[in-house]
Amino acid sequence: MTEVVLYHHVQGLTRGVQSFADELRQAGHAVHTPDLFDGRTFDTIEEGLAFARETWFGALAERGVAVAEPIRPDVVYAGFSFGVMVAQQLAQTRPSARGAVLMSACFPVSEFGTAWPEGVPVQVHGKDADPFFAEDLEAAQALVESTDRAELFLYPGEEHLFADSSLPAYDAAATTLLTDRVLAFLNAIEVDNTPKKD
Repeated sequence: MTEVVLYHHVQGLTRGVQSFADELRQAGHAVHTPDLFDGRTFDTIEEGLAFARETWFGALAERGVAVAEPIRPDVVYAGFSFGVMVAQQLAQTRPSARGAVLMSACFPVSEFGTAWPEGVPVQVHGKDADPFFAEDLEAAQALVESTDRAELFLYPGEEHLFADSSLPAYDAAATTLLTDRVLAFLNAIEVDNTPKKD
């Protein structure tokens, strides 16, 4: 069992995000899904962005970090798009982080430190023609080049929140592949964390 803290995207903690978390739980992992929007969800990315700007992105990020404080630090931090902002920060700054899964976004490593933490595995997932992810692709490629513990997976298409089954952008085939890769990642961390026999 690997413990995961999964942060939602800018449309909120939707049924699709909860469904993705449930997939990981059904595979035997423990998943926390903090709601940084206090129950609010939005029909479009634009509406969610407007709310985030009004609330202030920095304040929401601080809320995300605070929510993680009571949770043991040796977990995997994961996020969809907006949620990557918090997940990547925690993965880079909490000394015991076990890994990171960054979906549909990736920040330059310099945003949160001088280098990606040694020994911390990370996956980055995004659509190859997604205009939002296109802005982050260079950062994702630089991350992968900076450590042998990083993987970048590109999927065909332009949908941004393609792994959220409750949204029109949902891509079932790509999500199945993404989920399989995330589960393999979590299972590898679980095995790596198993106490060694003498």
